[in-house]
Amino acid sequence: MPPVEEHRIRCHLEHLLEEKELTLVELSTLVGISVANLSILKNNRAKAVRFSTLTALCEVLECTPGELFSLDKD
Repeated sequence: MPPVEEHRIRCHLEHLLEEKELTLVELSTLVGISVANLSILKNNRAKAVRFSTLTALCEVLECTPGELFSLDKD
């Protein structure tokens, strides 16, 4: 099995939740994604994100994908 490559994409879900004064549980209800999967995103452990998930998050959080994710330069 090939070695697991670390990615440099960072998710800013925690910051956006604070701005909107939402909890993960509330966001889970609004977007129809489990709290466990949102937690994986929030803690930068996700390996992939479906476009449908990204769309739902951006709609509820009123943000763009570029505000939700960024690329670490390191």
